[in-house]
Order: sequence, then structure tokens, then C-alpha cells
Amino acid sequence: MATYPFLSDEWIGEARKIREEFEGQGSAIPHQLRVNLVITEVPFSESSIDAHMDSSDGRLRLDLGHIEPVDLKVTLDYLTAKSILIEGNPQAGMQAFMSGKIRVEGDMAKLMAMQATPPDPVAQEVASRLRAITA
Repeated sequence: MATYPFLSDEWIGEARKIREEFEGQGSAIPHQLRVNLVITEVPFSESSIDAHMDSSDGRLRLDLGHIEPVDLKVTLDYLTAKSILIEGNPQAGMQAFMSGKIRVEGDMAKLMAMQATPPDPVAQEVASRLRAITA
């Protein structure tokens, strides 16, 4: 299986295919959250990447570009984003937040509620497939 750098155009394309494959399966996410992400220190780009996460339709979607309106704006470096979003490493996120490497603007309570939601088996399979395509 081919692998691609996290958030590269190729990775986003493959992630969309995986998401489409599992469309309509699994449990809906009980918390609605719309977050704009600014990913800094991107190894394959001279500029930061604007992305977003959106669960307003009951499914968590990660894609490029910013959306409006949002509950939060999160700024973090590429390696931390990859650790949290792909590797599922909450300790990396907590350490980065405590050391000031993650900046959050907006409703932190919504972010904390989302983190407390246990993933269902379909979400875990999607996450596994995303890890498999990530270089």
C-alpha cells in the first residue's frame, strides 16, 4: 500500500476515499464541533496548512481549508498534529498544550467533550486505515 505525507494532496485524496468507503456506517458522534486548524512547520511546504475538522453531520471529517462558523481555532505544528490526529497519542497533545506548542482560541469545553467520546469500531477502522496510508 502506498503511503503519503500527512495532509499532502495525495494523502487527502486517499483519506477522502477511505471516508467514502465507510459512509453511513458506525455510530454518529454525539458532539458537534467545527474546528479550524493551522498546521505549522510542514516538512513538504514553506507555508502552513489551513485545515479543518467538522463533526456537525455526526461524522468526523478532516479536510483542507478553513470553514465558518467555527467553535475553535487550533494552531499546532505538523509533528504534533500527526501525533494527535493520526497516531492517536493524547499524551503528545497534552504535553504540547502544556508547553505552549498548541494554541487554542474558542470554546475549549467543546474540544474536551469531543476528546471524551469513545470511538466506535467503524471509527477505529477508519483511523487504522488512515495510519496505514500515512508516511
